[in-house]
Amino acid sequence: MNKKLFLAAGVAAMAGLLWFAYGRGDAVSAQPAPAPTRAEADTLRYAADAPQLSMIRSEVLSSSPVPLGETLSGRLVYDDDATARIGTGVSGRIVAIHVAAGDAVKAGQVLADIDSPDFGAARADLEKARADERRKQLEVERARQLEPGEAISERDWEALQADLAQAQAETARAEQRLKNLNPQGLAMHGQRLRLTSPIGGVVTERSASPALEVEPGMAEPLFVVTDPTRLWLLIDLPEPLLARVKRGSAVEVESDAWPGERFAGKVLETGQRVDANTRRISVRARVANPGRKLLPEMFVRVHILQDEGRGVRVPNSALVNQGIYSSVFVQTGPAEFRRQRVELLTHGAEFSCVGAGLKDGEHVVTGGALLLDAELNARAGGPS
Repeated sequence: MNKKLFLAAGVAAMAGLLWFAYGRGDAVSAQPAPAPTRAEADTLRYAADAPQLSMIRSEVLSSSPVPLGETLSGRLVYDDDATARIGTGVSGRIVAIHVAAGDAVKAGQVLADIDSPDFGAARADLEKARADERRKQLEVERARQLEPGEAISERDWEALQADLAQAQAETARAEQRLKNLNPQGLAMHGQRLRLTSPIGGVVTERSASPALEVEPGMAEPLFVVTDPTRLWLLIDLPEPLLARVKRGSAVEVESDAWPGERFAGKVLETGQRVDANTRRISVRARVANPGRKLLPEMFVRVHILQDEGRGVRVPNSALVNQGIYSSVFVQTGPAEFRRQRVELLTHGAEFSCVGAGLKDGEHVVTGGALLLDAELNARAGGPS
């Protein structure tokens, strides 16, 4: 009996040890590990030779003034305040051309010589009128030396004075006609007129050619001289934005010819009427073009900037949508990327402006953001 009790006590003790060793250990190991933080859950780390890195591109993005809204279309034209469209006021034929398109010229530089019979006839009429006036002036001077009533009658004296006044009027008429033919006072050689540039700049257009017959009122100017570092920008402004645009508002211009580069400008004036077909207002701005990269008649994309506030301009390829929220990926290390929720200030067709959530100068993933987001979601077992 005692032996049976001893065996029973031994079995109970062994069972207790097994429960302690296995049952308690299972209970301890079943406790959940500490949950990762939000930053850790949104961070991806790759090995230095991971193939995913070849598909990821990041850029340092800086803050800039916030655009008023969507990207607008615009067209670059000559700045009329710095442009001369040079034609001729006489009929004739071009006998010499001294400049080509693209040449830099100074004010007063000769562009072409024009042989004009009309101009020659006007000069001849003026010389004839002046000669007749001088002859009548001499007759009056000789008659003045005689006592009226002795060698010359009062009637003849009055006739001489009338002839002189008529000659003076004819001279004035001939001078005015020549001036109308040559309003700029260009140099003349016989019946040749020397066509000069009234301003300094660059010859951007030349329709003149040797032996070309010219006349007043031609459809195209013979030469266009302009300052290529100054351009006007014509913007089609949507009607709802009119109240937010004023003279002096800053604009930024982008062109397909220079991707990634922006050009600054200022609004000069807004139109005084709404186009009945497009419901848009024409706005004119001046754009600085110091590098002469922009050209007249280019179509460009325009952003009119707000007077206050700044944001980070990011390409839409960097944005990841999570329901009603938007995020970007920021590169925090050589192979480390963190998903970061942001607040969109504006959303355009190609670029958006981010306010809260993104700092000036951060490395933002602009290529491969969807890949990073898919890997994060797969690791978490579904979209976050």
